[in-house]
Amino acid sequence: MTSRQDCIQMDEDDDLASLRSHFDLPEGLIYLDGNSLGARPRQAAARAREVVEQQWGTDLITSWNRAGWFDLPIKLGDKLAALIGAGPGEVVVTDSTSINLFKALSAALRIQASDPRSASRKVIVTERSNFPTDVYIAQGLTEWLDRGYHVRLVDTPEELDAAVDRETAVVMLTHVNYRSGRLLDMNALTAHAHRRGALMIWDLAHSAGAVPVDMAAADADFAVGCTYKYLNGGPGAPAFIWVAPRHLSRFSHPLSGWWGHARPFAMESGFERSDTIRSALCGTQPIVSLALVEAGLDVFALTDMAALRRKSLALTDLFIDLVESRCGAHPVTLITPRAHEHRGSHVSFEHPHGYAVVRALIERDVIGDYREPHIMRFGFTPLYIRFVDVWDAVDRLAAILDAEAFEAGIEPDAVT
Repeated sequence: MTSRQDCIQMDEDDDLASLRSHFDLPEGLIYLDGNSLGARPRQAAARAREVVEQQWGTDLITSWNRAGWFDLPIKLGDKLAALIGAGPGEVVVTDSTSINLFKALSAALRIQASDPRSASRKVIVTERSNFPTDVYIAQGLTEWLDRGYHVRLVDTPEELDAAVDRETAVVMLTHVNYRSGRLLDMNALTAHAHRRGALMIWDLAHSAGAVPVDMAAADADFAVGCTYKYLNGGPGAPAFIWVAPRHLSRFSHPLSGWWGHARPFAMESGFERSDTIRSALCGTQPIVSLALVEAGLDVFALTDMAALRRKSLALTDLFIDLVESRCGAHPVTLITPRAHEHRGSHVSFEHPHGYAVVRALIERDVIGDYREPHIMRFGFTPLYIRFVDVWDAVDRLAAILDAEAFEAGIEPDAVT
């Protein structure tokens, strides 16, 4: 069995170990919840002070031009694009994932409806286990359109082959399942959707910054995602949307705010969409929040996604092995795929008292999180998680389970 000393040696041999110094983590805390909220980059505090004290406090409204506020969503989009296999001018950082998904779905349905060959397609296909807000947005949009559109839910990815048919307008999937950590085959599923005449939208919330993504190679149509998880942009940080270049000239959505206008400062009474990625913008942007996103993105310039993926898989392999070897006498069941090609960067175990066990871990300075039903979820952000953190986390988990040191029967609260 791997020992704690073995893990210390792994950290000493880790080429990415120095990246941890770019994050401000509380001493003694093992933070395994970066898949929900990334840790704070050290540079974020200084960046916030710069924006609030100098750019806002001293330069005031001149900062829209002098500090580049107006172009910040595009600048950040170009930085983020490199992490998802997109090009300059294809990504914009703005709004929330839910709002951006609404834009992407609206645009995709409009593109299909405008083509006589696909105008009769009225179905959005997605997984029942998709993150709920994605399903809700799709349901809300189809009900609001009231033109025969509806959502078709599948229970497993294997059902997609039959579910995507001549009625399907859009397939909307999350690359890494938020609950199980299952990684879908983006290229194969996108190609399958296109063969059936459907457009493909990917939610990258649990993969951007955690696993290699190549939107160009996948030939997908749209993608959305958040920046506050593995990208470490801060709580509630603005999300992003990617539009394939071939769709940009036809990309339109109902949220036609003035920042998406071709000439926003002309103050014209009619809307004329920009022919660039700016068309994905709506209203005035939250500059302080946007500025913090840059602090998180800048850390990725110090490494590459292939190296991060190798460490992610090593961390999750170690965690799975240690939990099963040290906690195997207890009712813990792995629900995350073992195969590397099907695993994201978080690991989920089911336990009958999962919520209570996670609470007990938090009391012992190991931060994971809980998702219904009975799922203990642990995220491994390779930028700052160490191998010794994995060993110590499992050591405390084993002690809790061995002593039954958890309060069985307590109900989950709003967050963890």
